[in-house]
Amino acid sequence: CQSKMPQGLSLHLEEWNQLQGEYQQLQETHRLYLQKLEDICQLQDKCCSSISIQRRRLKEAPQLLDRCEAGSSGEDAKILDQITGTIKTQLSVLAEMESFLPKKNGYWYLRLILGNVDVTLLSKQSKLAYKEEYEKFKLCLTLLLLLLSLACRVFVTYRLLDALLSFLLVWSYCTLTLRESILVSNGSRIKGWWVVHHYISACLSGVMLTWPDGSRYEAFRNQFLAYSMYQSFVQCLQCYYQSGCLYRLRSLGERHNLDLTVEGFQSWMWKGLTFLLPFIFLGHFWQLFNSLSLFRMAQEPDCKEWQVLMCAFCFLALFMGNFFTTVAVVHQKLKNGTQRLKRL
Repeated sequence: CQSKMPQGLSLHLEEWNQLQGEYQQLQETHRLYLQKLEDICQLQDKCCSSISIQRRRLKEAPQLLDRCEAGSSGEDAKILDQITGTIKTQLSVLAEMESFLPKKNGYWYLRLILGNVDVTLLSKQSKLAYKEEYEKFKLCLTLLLLLLSLACRVFVTYRLLDALLSFLLVWSYCTLTLRESILVSNGSRIKGWWVVHHYISACLSGVMLTWPDGSRYEAFRNQFLAYSMYQSFVQCLQCYYQSGCLYRLRSLGERHNLDLTVEGFQSWMWKGLTFLLPFIFLGHFWQLFNSLSLFRMAQEPDCKEWQVLMCAFCFLALFMGNFFTTVAVVHQKLKNGTQRLKRL
C-alpha cells in the first residue's frame, strides 16, 4: 500500500512546480530579450552609418547647387531655393535622429570625469525624466544655498560654516556642469556661455574655499554672503517662472522638449519674463561691484593673499559674460520688434 503524501508537502511541491514553470518562462523571455537587443544594436549601427553618409552628401550638395545657380532662370532659381530649404530641414532631422542613437562622448568634460562612456538616453521618456530631475535638483540646491547663505550672513559667524557654503557651491556647480553635458549629449540646446558660466563659478567657489581666514577675508565676507543670498533668490525666481514659460511654449510647439532653465536671459523669455530683467541686471552689476572691491583690496600694500586677485578676475569674467550676453539678447529682440513694426 502506497503511503499518502502529507498535505503540507503536497502544497509546497505544487508551489515549487509553479515556480519552475515561471523560471522556464523567464529564461525564454530573457532569450528573446537578448535576441531583440542584438537586433537593436545592428539597427543602431545601420542607422549611424546611414546618417553619416546622408550628412556628408547633404553638406556637399550646396556646392553643386552653387554651380548650377549661375545662369539659371527664375523658375530654376525657385527650385534651387526649395532644395536648399529641404537640405537645412533634413540636416535638422538627422540631428534629431542622432540624439536617439548611441555615440561616443564628444565633450572633454564628460570624457575627463566618466571616460569614454556612452551617456545617450535612448527614449523620449528617459530624456524628459532626466531633464525634469535636473530641474528639481537645481531648484532644491538653490533653495539650500539660499538658506545656508542666510544663516552665515545673519545668524552665525563661523569660518567652518563659510567653508561648508563654499564647498557646497563648488560641488553644485561641478554637478550641474556634468548633468548639463549629459543633457547636451541627448539633444538639449544650452547656449555656450551658460555652460562656461558654471565652470567659472565653480572656479570662483573653489578659490573662496581656499581663502584663509584673516582681515581681507572678513572685509569681503559680508559682501559676498549678501551677493550669494541675492543670487540664489534670483535663481529661484528664474527657475519658477522659466519652468512655467517653457511648459507653455512646449505645449504650443515653440520650444524643444529638452530646453532648460538658465541663470540668465534668453530670447524665448521675451514674452512674459521681461519683468525679471531688472533683477538680472542688478545681479550682473553686483558682480562688477565685487570685482572692483577686490581689485582695490589687492592694491593695498599688505595684501598677500592670491585669492583676492583671482576672485576679482572671476567676478569680472562673470560680469562681462553675463552682461554682454543679456544685452545682446535684448538688443536682438528690440531690433526684431522694430523690423516687424516697419513691415506693418
